[in-house]
Amino acid sequence: MDRLPKTDFILQNEKFSPSTAAAIVVANMIGTGVFTSLGYQLVGIRSGFAILLLWVVGGVVATCGALCYAELAARLPRSGGEYNFLKQIYHPVAGFISGWVSATVGFAAPTALAAITFGTYLSSVFPVLSPLWLATVLVVIVTLVHATSHRNSAGLQTIFTAVKLVIILGFSIAALNSVDALQQISFAPQVSDIPIVTGSAFAVSLIYVGYAYSGWNAATYLTDEIENPRRTLPLVLAGGTTVVMLCYLLLNYVFLAVAPMAAMEGKIEVGYIAASYAFGEIGGAVMGVTLSLLLISTVSAMIVAAPRVLQVLGEDFAMFRILNRTNKHGIPAIAVYLQGAITLVFMWSSSFERILVFSGVTMALNTLFAVFGVFILRRRDADNERDSDAFRIPLYPLPPILFILITLLTLGYLVIERPVEILFSLGLIVSGSLLYLLACRSGK
Repeated sequence: MDRLPKTDFILQNEKFSPSTAAAIVVANMIGTGVFTSLGYQLVGIRSGFAILLLWVVGGVVATCGALCYAELAARLPRSGGEYNFLKQIYHPVAGFISGWVSATVGFAAPTALAAITFGTYLSSVFPVLSPLWLATVLVVIVTLVHATSHRNSAGLQTIFTAVKLVIILGFSIAALNSVDALQQISFAPQVSDIPIVTGSAFAVSLIYVGYAYSGWNAATYLTDEIENPRRTLPLVLAGGTTVVMLCYLLLNYVFLAVAPMAAMEGKIEVGYIAASYAFGEIGGAVMGVTLSLLLISTVSAMIVAAPRVLQVLGEDFAMFRILNRTNKHGIPAIAVYLQGAITLVFMWSSSFERILVFSGVTMALNTLFAVFGVFILRRRDADNERDSDAFRIPLYPLPPILFILITLLTLGYLVIERPVEILFSLGLIVSGSLLYLLACRSGK
């Protein structure tokens, strides 16, 4: 298949450094999930140990996925994430559907959720402000910034991610030292935890935790724009995921230690509630604003990564040629603008919960087939000397097997609990297949 010209003219100094790539991974992950999902988990789980175990399991699974993607990216070095992987491992139609899903839901939906959470946190402190309009302004501004140059894009991303990590650490230390007494909750394993960990509530909660960890694959969407990707991507993916897991464990420990479980049960703004108990009404308001600002880097990171999927679709299919156009800095500006527009459509047309579940399903399906592709690629390229020096997953095949099993478990519970969202996800896949046929007829 003939491809349209790639953007090989991008200068080395216009590429993202490993530190910026790591910042994109961290910022993509630390966002909506960790600041909202604890309330849902507490509905069915009242064990401090079980809650923290959820985040450990989620972190291990995400790390396994990151290691698998690192090997895939080292062997198949091209931007586009799952689009690139599935296209080369299975068939062009699989890659196209994956790209279609990623472009329409996989990034736009989580970006919308992060922006809505930003607006919700900020409006809880300033009720006169509209959460939806706050979210809209954020998406528009960040989109305009990332459509200019790598320099502006990288600077914004690195700064906001660094600030996010500093604030999380500062908030955690200050909160633990501000309360008169910590909550009477045990984080040590108890015999009573066994039925909780093995029950349905724990499995369902993994759905929310899995969403919170989504984004560990972000750097693979920018492979062509990262310095020395074969060497740096494994460190970026695995290292970024490990940092995020430690942050998640710390944050959830702090939330549970400073605020009563009953006060956070079923609530979205758990960070604001915990801050109010730790610092009082005024201090809680300040932290509410601060925590909302942390989500800026999440929105920023997703708007950086997502348009690269649209760009590679433009490289491969004449029907989407316009999406491959870049400005003088090598930025696919039209794709960036389109991704921002899709995000706005989600924000103004659906509810928070429905977007959450719908996007969780589509992302899980994408990553599931990509990780399974590791086995196929290993078998196919067993004698390929060209890839003999590429990164290989340690403890293989345990990481991909563990990732696949946990993902299938969460999808199974989603089929039972939320069949409507599953049907919508399947409908999106079918529409991608039809669009592929149309794109093929229009030329490649």
